[in-house]
Amino acid sequence: MRTDNAGVGIPMLPRLSRKASSMKKTSGFSLIELLVVIGIILTIAAIAVPRFLRTKLSANEVSAANSLRVMASANANYHSRFNRGYAGTLAQLGPSNGSCPSVGSDCADLLDTLLSGISPAAATPIKSGYRFTYYAPSAMPSPASPNNTYAVVSTPVIPNNTGVRTFCVDQHSVVLRDTSGALTTATAAGCNWAIGGTVAPIE
Repeated sequence: MRTDNAGVGIPMLPRLSRKASSMKKTSGFSLIELLVVIGIILTIAAIAVPRFLRTKLSANEVSAANSLRVMASANANYHSRFNRGYAGTLAQLGPSNGSCPSVGSDCADLLDTLLSGISPAAATPIKSGYRFTYYAPSAMPSPASPNNTYAVVSTPVIPNNTGVRTFCVDQHSVVLRDTSGALTTATAAGCNWAIGGTVAPIE
């Protein structure tokens, strides 16, 4: 404290130390440091995002193949229970619903609502990025005119994005895989995918 001419004490303002002043000037990030951090984040994203997409794509393909196995099992069950051969539509393998109130050949309750196209309603159901298309000789099989064959093809909704490979199963209950994704259809008589090259059965 110092005194003025009248002898009155005047409080002294504290001085910032040289060290504190220096810290104040250097606090925060400089533009260069921010750019370095952003560059590191972008590099990590460039590596991680494609890897994540490949993992997701692979999971979709595994799901598609497994769904075909479930459909094949359901259709084999349908064949043994209703004396009509194989189902005429995927909906006939699904659960009872508003248009089919009781379990029977029109809604056998052998597939869930999604794969059978009951809910959401769809002639070609979609699950995990793959679309399922069903082929059969008759949409309404009967004991006098049964379906002795069928096929289901699974294709990516967005090729090379939700999946690459395509899959097919028919009355032989063997899931076929085309690694090129070129084969996308079948016939009511079966998959008709020649094994060899990019086409092979899944064990």
